[in-house]
Amino acid sequence: MLLFWPIVIPLLTAVFTLLAWRSTEMQRGISITGAVALLISSIQIFSDVQQVGPISAQSGGWIAPYGITLVADTLSAVMLLLTGVVGVAIVIFSTTDVSREEEHFGFHPLTHSVLTGICGAFLTGDIFNLYVWFEVMLIATFGLLVIGGGKAQFDGAVKYVGLNLIATVAIIAGVGLLYGTTGSLNMADLHGLLEGRSGEAVVLASGAFLFFAFGSKAALFPVNFWLPASYHTPSATTSALFAALLTKVGVYSILRIFTLVYDVEGTIFVPLFFLAALSTMFFGAMGTLSQNNVFRLLGFSIIASVGFMMLGLAIGTPLALAGAAFYLFQDVLAKAGLFLGAGAAARLTGSELFARSGGIWKARIGFSLLFLIPALSLAGVPPLAGFWAKLLLVQAALEVNGYFLTLAILGTGFLLLYAMGRVWAAVFWSPHPAGDRAIQERLGATSILPLLSISILIIFIGVYAGTFVTIALEVGQELTDPSAYVEAVLGGAEASGGEMESVEPEVKE
Repeated sequence: MLLFWPIVIPLLTAVFTLLAWRSTEMQRGISITGAVALLISSIQIFSDVQQVGPISAQSGGWIAPYGITLVADTLSAVMLLLTGVVGVAIVIFSTTDVSREEEHFGFHPLTHSVLTGICGAFLTGDIFNLYVWFEVMLIATFGLLVIGGGKAQFDGAVKYVGLNLIATVAIIAGVGLLYGTTGSLNMADLHGLLEGRSGEAVVLASGAFLFFAFGSKAALFPVNFWLPASYHTPSATTSALFAALLTKVGVYSILRIFTLVYDVEGTIFVPLFFLAALSTMFFGAMGTLSQNNVFRLLGFSIIASVGFMMLGLAIGTPLALAGAAFYLFQDVLAKAGLFLGAGAAARLTGSELFARSGGIWKARIGFSLLFLIPALSLAGVPPLAGFWAKLLLVQAALEVNGYFLTLAILGTGFLLLYAMGRVWAAVFWSPHPAGDRAIQERLGATSILPLLSISILIIFIGVYAGTFVTIALEVGQELTDPSAYVEAVLGGAEASGGEMESVEPEVKE
């Protein structure tokens, strides 16, 4: 039953905030309460997974692989936990960032609908339901993109939805091919059914469709043009939600499917992964150097970060997958902090453009430091969380004598450091074109607290990296050897009367 709550809570929150549409104050109260409840349920799931290993639940009176399966292992549990953290941060930040008109026209119901889809994607054990949750996210994110009604928002929404509709067709094609050749869509069941069949044309074709689809949603090159064209158009709160979690669902899906469902070793997917990873890193980092708009620059930094995660999968060793997981975890926090910080900076300076910004360091030193921390973490500066993620990837690359890969990791990290330096110099350090008195607005507690919490978490992960590296190594081991995941799903799971019942494997030693 526990695995059901991260889906039920945001869904009910969306319904209740919709019913309270006449009162923005009531919507805010329900929204914050729902976000906190989601975080609490995520903490409990993470705690249970750490104690007993992967857990699963069945519904509808059908045992796996015939019924609807929810599964939580270390990877999905951590992603749920981070979703809860980001959910609380953005809902609190929205109280001063999102206009009352946007709240009145559905910001809170749409936000919690997005969270419903995200949690469903992280928990589902069925590849068709993964598609369903992506569609839930697509509909809700489209609403958030156009809620302001501006021309730029509609333009960004068209580009976002256009490619995502093509990706949707690709998912359906891949799922259909899988079902036609195996008769199953349960991912744990597919793990066994596809064993030794990696060279079959229909299996390769299904994998190609799914890689294109989830790669599009993760913003892998060359299907990433939609991201910098759309993520800067809505409110900073919405941009932070998208940047922190939406592309990460795509990355999560690739990691899950191409370690659990498909055996990619010795197939064309391995060089394809390397090509996608390196090109995404390069073009994402170069894109940051060409921008003079803070949000567009940060959009390209998302693309570069996705390349790092993809590189871990391409290398494919337990250490490399641990590096990809660590990078995934810390990047959720870094992107949330950067986009929320950029939104607050734009309110202070009156513009998102470098040429019309400046003077924040002199006027608001404390806030400047709260932006600097996730910026340095993104660039991989020690001892922040981003440094340890890059270090794991470098170690994994050197372990397989990937000296060029090491150079690519370090070079992209340097370019991101330079990009963050550009933001800092233009927006924070340089004087404002209108003079010292241009920045008069003061940021309230609802703007500072989310940024402060995220910065503290980034520092904490960096300082106590040993604990989090251990969790990442556990993820790498589980992805390399998914036997515990498969056992949790297929090892005698029972369903009763439509109720969800957890199946817990033996306690870890």
